[in-house]
Amino acid sequence: METQFYILLSLKTTQGFVNYGQYFLGNDRDAAYGLFDQLKGSRQFTDRAVLHIDLMESVKELPVKIKSICCTLDELGANCKLIAREIFRLKNLEEMD
Repeated sequence: METQFYILLSLKTTQGFVNYGQYFLGNDRDAAYGLFDQLKGSRQFTDRAVLHIDLMESVKELPVKIKSICCTLDELGANCKLIAREIFRLKNLEEMD
């Protein structure tokens, strides 16, 4: 089974963190890491960090967190735009092969 990569979006609530979205990136490790490294945010977590973005890898169908950042609402908006643009680019390149 292939390793799959995805980005998981979560937010802090009074009950803890809740996942509210994810972007499937495919099985290209370099592309997944490259995209995540472009995202805006901080690797330093504080109590005030309520929006988290995690790079996840599915290994034998089990989720493994690779990297995490926290971000502001404005950074999240810019990150979602970047992720959508990059997924669009990668999927169109796949179709050209």
